[in-house]
Amino acid sequence: MKQPRLSSVVERRLLVNYRVDPEVASRLLPGPLRPQLVRGYAVAGICLLRLGSVRPTWAPKEFGLRSENAAHRIAVEWDGPEGVETGVYIPRRDTASRLNVWAGGRIFPGEHGRADFEVHETPGQVRVALETRDGDTRVDVTVELSDELRGSELFADLAEASRFFRNGAKGFSATSSGRHLDGMELRTDAWHVEAGRVRSATSSFFDDPDRFPPGSATLDCALVMRDVPASWWPLLAMAGACASAA
Repeated sequence: MKQPRLSSVVERRLLVNYRVDPEVASRLLPGPLRPQLVRGYAVAGICLLRLGSVRPTWAPKEFGLRSENAAHRIAVEWDGPEGVETGVYIPRRDTASRLNVWAGGRIFPGEHGRADFEVHETPGQVRVALETRDGDTRVDVTVELSDELRGSELFADLAEASRFFRNGAKGFSATSSGRHLDGMELRTDAWHVEAGRVRSATSSFFDDPDRFPPGSATLDCALVMRDVPASWWPLLAMAGACASAA
């Protein structure tokens, strides 16, 4: 079955980013992929995403759906037919939407687990907490909006960070079969991000010493996107066995 292109509004996209030891990141990646390095570090993080008006591109906006979602990501590169390509590998996707759980990997790329979310937002601050129904993953992040990007060892300024993540719009997700990666690309002509200052962040994924030995994953920065129209284009599945996220 041909998977449809989807239209949406990115109501809120919170990117919480870590700088990671490249060798540690490599162990979490499937064979076709390798870490994309910035100033000698791998880049990984959590994308906390609220989408609105999600529907096939041909459907009217009023029929769109809304959902809270999360993706754990590692920036990657791989050898494509025309040279090196960049994007992200997603070992885990989670959502508050039962429809997304059912449709992910069937109607559109990206298998999802189910999670419960707690969200508090003001114009100047965002808090998102989640716990997956299987008990495997917990996240609790509070970020304040800032006029500039401060304290990052990955990016010199907001413009550099924005370019990096815009160029990594292709995402390849682990699948339950373990034989291929589902692919989807975010496209928008209205790309805009703001700098964030992390007030607190806990993540069972990044805080796990078996996955990330002490000192191998350090919180670096946060970015916030709000009210951006975007479409989601299915990509051809990528062959290759999925790496373990454990």
